[in-house]
Amino acid sequence: MAAGTRRYDPERRQRIIDAAIRVVGAKGIAGLSHRSAAAEADVPLGSTTYHFKNLDDLLVAALRQANEAYAPELAPRGDEDLADALARLLREVLAADRGRAELEYELYLAALRRPALRPVAAEWLESVAGALAEHTDPVTARALVAVMDGICLQVLLTDRPYEEPYAREVLARVLGLPPRQ
Repeated sequence: MAAGTRRYDPERRQRIIDAAIRVVGAKGIAGLSHRSAAAEADVPLGSTTYHFKNLDDLLVAALRQANEAYAPELAPRGDEDLADALARLLREVLAADRGRAELEYELYLAALRRPALRPVAAEWLESVAGALAEHTDPVTARALVAVMDGICLQVLLTDRPYEEPYAREVLARVLGLPPRQ
């Protein structure tokens, strides 16, 4: 290729985002740099700064992708009530790929220190609450999101196994459902 000629690579931006997610998954957010993302994506360092002027831009893209990849099925199945469905969903999220759940929470919690991530985290909370509001009122939907996040964080931080009956009971209480006999 002649000097100064650019290679057409329409997937490069996406490869950089995917690489950033892998780096954060392996090394945490502290391990992410333009250099580490470029090395993981096998692209020149200048490609990362071309597509993402700073690390916050790259983290925003990674968080958006993590949010989009997670499209929870919030609707009850068969004879499930909403508490059953949400307890099942938490089990599926935590059992399917714990590393992925840890990565998503790390990106999500990074918004505490990185204001650029806050709008994306807020969009995520609102989208889940909006989906839950189709099954209950908006205030209860937001409370359910908070409880579900709390349960996930407790499981991820303590390495305790997920207890679906406990989660179901807590979610049922928020929903005002009668206790199971």
